[in-house]
Amino acid sequence: MKQRRLSLALAGAASVAFLVGTSVAAPPPEAAPVQEGPTYVYRVPAPLGQKAQDLLARGFDVLEQRDGDDLFVLGGQAVHDKLAQAGYTGTVESVMAPPRSEMKVQGTGVDETYYGGYRTVKAHYAHLNRVAFKYAGLATVVDYGDSWRKTQGAGGYDLKAICLTRKTLGDCKLTPHARKPRLFVSGQIHAREITTGDMAWRWIDHLTTGYGKDAEVTQLLDTTEIWVVPIANPDGVDIVQSGGDSPKLQRKNANHTNGPKECVPTAENPLAQVGIDVNRNFDAQWGDNGTSSDPCHQVYRGPKPDSEVETRALEKLFRSLYLDKRGPAVTDPAAPDTRGMVITMHSAFNVVLLPWGYTTQPSPNDDKLRAMARDMAQLAGPEWQYGQPGELLYTAGGSIDDWAYGELGVPHYTWEIGNWEGDCTGFLPAYSCQDGHWAKVKPMLMYSARKAAKPYA
Repeated sequence: MKQRRLSLALAGAASVAFLVGTSVAAPPPEAAPVQEGPTYVYRVPAPLGQKAQDLLARGFDVLEQRDGDDLFVLGGQAVHDKLAQAGYTGTVESVMAPPRSEMKVQGTGVDETYYGGYRTVKAHYAHLNRVAFKYAGLATVVDYGDSWRKTQGAGGYDLKAICLTRKTLGDCKLTPHARKPRLFVSGQIHAREITTGDMAWRWIDHLTTGYGKDAEVTQLLDTTEIWVVPIANPDGVDIVQSGGDSPKLQRKNANHTNGPKECVPTAENPLAQVGIDVNRNFDAQWGDNGTSSDPCHQVYRGPKPDSEVETRALEKLFRSLYLDKRGPAVTDPAAPDTRGMVITMHSAFNVVLLPWGYTTQPSPNDDKLRAMARDMAQLAGPEWQYGQPGELLYTAGGSIDDWAYGELGVPHYTWEIGNWEGDCTGFLPAYSCQDGHWAKVKPMLMYSARKAAKPYA
């Protein structure tokens, strides 16, 4: 594996790793820091296998980055002590930049932003509505459920998608028997990975403004439905954006009912964070490696599979968009005539991940899935890698990757966009960095859309 070193300058990051929990009300109160001092990235020896899985299971905030046998963990001095207590050696790899003087959300409507230009949940939804109005022949907005807070009458949001295609009779309907193949793209299922919401915004604009002007875009929308969920975890993003110019590093959703409301960082438990990791909650090898049963941990999987409204809503949406083309056995391959593609965007590691995610055993369609992953990575650039999560990072159960492919046979890829070295690093890169990310992501998206008709051909 290519060796990488983390930069000491993690530009755009904020030392708010301890400011991520809330006792959920409407709106949630601000969590106070529990200790003074910087936030570190620790280099932790954790080779692929049991050592890496144990690190995750203990609930450490393990970054999606690996350098040989080493993983990287985010936290303050108390986390260093926790690592030592658990039998790990954590050496300081970098010190994260201190938070800026805090400025709250600015602007209104489609122009409502935080942290130098990132759009809020409200701005994303205003954008969807504006696109649907301006490009009525191309765009349809779909409400596919409610966030957890909305189901509790505690604020919250609708769960929204947009379907883009040159609309003819029957297009963009919630039926798996569609005339056109479908590419599905989502962002910010992990709320703090703010690059991914911006990539979704740019993808929507690239297609709508390019139709009739760009031959490739025009041909694509004439033949394919593109479904985009820019914000898959809006309650979590609401917590992130509440920090303004010091975004909070909330990963999970806002549901506190399966654990103590006091899932806020303390000196004894500096890793605590309210919510369930939606990307560990799917009914696909739920409870397997890479998850935690502790409600305060970053990778808390929830009390049972599909416990979260965000998870169930996505599964229902997928079943409405794709035919089931794979048998019930883990060894059953997807049918050769399977149509569609699902991309879930994350950050930050510059890798394309393919199923299975819960094991290092290859899936029954591994050769085709791996070939497409290789193509995607090559389009993004020479620094990109591809493979199964267990080959590059660690294994994890309950993920959207394994559910989409395992249940329906549809190819699913996780893109980890960005890295932890250089000037545009981590979960919170400066907004100006997104131009560089988009230059890599756009060709991968166009490729994926073209492959949606016959991915296994």
